[in-house]
Amino acid sequence: MNLIRVGMATHLRRNFDYSLPAQTQLPAVGSRVSVPFGNRQMTAIVLSHPTQSTVAADKLRPIHHIIDTQALLPHSLHQLLIWAADYYHYNLGDVYLQALPKLLRQGSPASPVPIDAWQITDKGQARLIELSQSAKAPKQRQALALFDDSQQPQPHSLFSAAKISRATLKTLEKQGWIRTQVIHPQSQNWQADVHLAQTPLTLNRQQAVAVAAINQNVQQFAPYLLEGITGSGKTEVYLQILEPILKAGRQALILVPEIGLTPQTIARFKQRFELPMVVLHSGLNDRQRLDAWLAARNGDAAIIIGTRSALFTPMQAPGIIIIDEEHDSSFKQQDTFRYHARDVALMRAKLEQIPVVMGTATPALETLHNALTGRYQHLELTERAGNAALAKYELIDIRHQPLQAGLSPQLLAAVQQTLRQGQQVMLFLNRRGYAPALLCHECGGVVECDRCERFYTLHQAPPHLACHHCGKQRPIPVQCQHCGSTNLVTTGVGTEQLESQLKTLFADYSIARIDRDSTRRKGSLDTMLQSISDNRHQILIGTQMLAKGHHFPNVTLVAIVDIDHALFSSDFRASERLAQLFIQVAGRAGRAGKAGKVLLQTHHPEHELLQDLVNNGYGHFARFALAERQATELPPFSYHALLRFEATALEKLQQLAQPLETLAKQSNPGSCWVFPMTESPIPKRAGKYRQQQLLQAPNRRQLHQLVSILIDWLEQSSQAKQVRWSVDIDPIDML
Repeated sequence: MNLIRVGMATHLRRNFDYSLPAQTQLPAVGSRVSVPFGNRQMTAIVLSHPTQSTVAADKLRPIHHIIDTQALLPHSLHQLLIWAADYYHYNLGDVYLQALPKLLRQGSPASPVPIDAWQITDKGQARLIELSQSAKAPKQRQALALFDDSQQPQPHSLFSAAKISRATLKTLEKQGWIRTQVIHPQSQNWQADVHLAQTPLTLNRQQAVAVAAINQNVQQFAPYLLEGITGSGKTEVYLQILEPILKAGRQALILVPEIGLTPQTIARFKQRFELPMVVLHSGLNDRQRLDAWLAARNGDAAIIIGTRSALFTPMQAPGIIIIDEEHDSSFKQQDTFRYHARDVALMRAKLEQIPVVMGTATPALETLHNALTGRYQHLELTERAGNAALAKYELIDIRHQPLQAGLSPQLLAAVQQTLRQGQQVMLFLNRRGYAPALLCHECGGVVECDRCERFYTLHQAPPHLACHHCGKQRPIPVQCQHCGSTNLVTTGVGTEQLESQLKTLFADYSIARIDRDSTRRKGSLDTMLQSISDNRHQILIGTQMLAKGHHFPNVTLVAIVDIDHALFSSDFRASERLAQLFIQVAGRAGRAGKAGKVLLQTHHPEHELLQDLVNNGYGHFARFALAERQATELPPFSYHALLRFEATALEKLQQLAQPLETLAKQSNPGSCWVFPMTESPIPKRAGKYRQQQLLQAPNRRQLHQLVSILIDWLEQSSQAKQVRWSVDIDPIDML
C-alpha cells in the first residue's frame, strides 16, 4: 500500500492521508486527486508521499481516482503557496485550491476544450451580398456580416456578444448559408515574431533613466519602486520595459487593483504590442477564466493582465511582474485567505528570479520605507509627461456658506465656467446612495439596521433603504419607529443626491454617475468610461471607482466635495489613505496639456494634513508620516497581527477574551505587545457581535511564534468552537 498526503479546502487547518493500491503509480506532488471526505467526494492537492502515517492502516481510506498525471503548477509557484500558507497561517490545501480557477477546483480537466464555431459557405456569401442590397432580414444580415469576408470559422461567442440567438444561426444553417465547425485551440508561437504595433513615445530624462535601470536587471530578482506623480507617464515606462523582455520570449504579469482599470490597461498594451494577451478578473465566467489560465501556463499568452488573484497564474517563461497603483488597498484580500498581493508578488519574483516593478504616485508607507532604506531601488518621475502641467490646488472654506446638495457657491461658479469652456468637470464624493441617513425631525431618531446597529442609507433609484455593511434592504418608512411622526428628513449627501441637484442646476449638460450602484450590469462600466473619453458627458460624479488611474484628457476641473470625516479617524492609517485619495483624485485634472484645477471643500481648511498636501505634496507628507510612525513604533517599524472574532451572542466573545489574553501574555516569546480584546470599529454586523485582539512585535519571528501558539489553542478550545475566528497578518484596516 502506498500513501499520499493531500490538502483540501476545509475549515480544518491540517492535511490528510489516503492510501493507494501498491501497483498504482504515485500521483505527482502538486497534482489533483479525488478523495472521499465524510460522505462527499472532494478535489484535493497531493502535497507529499509519506512513508508512514499517524492514522492506522485499517483506518486509511483509498482515494477515489487520480485527476492529473502531472503537477498543475511549476515548482516555484508550488513553493510560493507553501510560503504563503505558512506566513499567513492558513490551511495549505485551501491556499492551493484558491489559487486555481473554479473549474479546476471542481475536478475539470486542465486542458483547453474545443470551441463551437460557425463557418460561412459560398451560398452564404452570395446571400450576404443579396441582403446588403435589401432591408429584409436584418438579423440574418448582421450575423452573416460578422464573418467579414472571411472563410475562417468564427467562434460562437462572437455571435453571442452581438446578441444573435442560436435560433437565428440554426436557421442560417438549415438554409445552407453557414455550417457548424469545431475549433481546436492551437498553441501560439508568438515568440517567433515580437514586433511593435505602435511607435514608442519619446521619453523624458527621468523616464529614460527608469527604463535603463530596470532593463539592466531583467535576468534576476530586483524590486523597484517607480514613484511617479499622476500623469508622469508610468504606463509608457512599463511598455518600454516590456519590449526587450517579450522579445526574449518571456512573459509579463501586470497586476491592477480594480476590474474597472483592466479595459484601459488592455487597450494601451494592445496598441503597442500585437501579441496574445489574457485578462483575469472576477467579471469572467468560469470557462473564460480557465482558458486564460491555461493560455498563461502553456506559454500561449505573452501578457497576463489581472486583479489580485491573477498573481497566482502560472507562466511557462516568467519575465517580469508589474504592480500598478501598488498602494491600493484592493490588493489586500479582506476575507478567507487574507494575503496581500503586493507582498506575495515580491516573494514570487524572488523565487522566479525576475524583476518586480511597483508603480504609483502615492506609495504605501511600507513600500516607501523599503525604498528609502535601500531594500528597493527607488525611481522617481517628478514631471508630467508631454506638455501637461501640474494642477493647481485650492481649499474652499465652506463654513457659514449656503450649500446646495453639499456644493458651495464658489464651486458651482467654477463648474459653470469650466463647462462654458467646453471642458469636463469631475466631482468626487465617496458616499453612494441619495443620503447616508434618514432621521425623524421631531425626536431625532435615525432609522437603523437591526442586524448591524448602523444607519441605513437612503437610495432613490429605486426607492429603498440599504445597509452598506450587511446588504440588508427595506422599504422607506412613512413614520418614525420611535415617536410615530411622519416628518422624516434626510441628512448628508450621497452621489444620487448630487446627481439630482446638478441635473437641475446644469440641465443643458450630460451627467455620468459612476459608483457601485450605477455599474452593476456587466459591461456598463466599460461603456460609461468610453462615453466619458468620447466627451459625451460633461459632468462626472463618482466614488473611488472614478479616482483610480483613469485618463480623461478633457477633465480640467476636479472637485472633492467632502472628505472631512476622514480627518479625525481613530485608525492610524487614516491620514495615509486620505493623502493617497486626495492626490489620486486630484491627478485626474489637466492631463493633456490643458491647465488643471483641483478644489477641495472643507470645514477645516487650517488642518495641518490638508495644508501639507496642498503646499508640499505627497512626498513631504509621507516622510513626515514615516517619522511619526517610527516615534510611535507603528508599522513599518513594527509588525501587526489581528485576531478577529464573531458570535451570535456577546457572552460567547466575553468568555473567550480572558483565557486568550492570559495565554498570549504567558506565551509571549519576547517583547510582543498583547492588547486586550476590544470591540471592532463596527461592533455588530449581519446580526453577529464582533471583537478583535491586536498583537504587535518588533520583529516578524516573534510575532509568528505567538500567533502559532494562539492558533493551536483556538483550534482545541471548546470556547472557541462557539465563535467564528480568523487571523489577519499585516492588517491594513481594523474593520
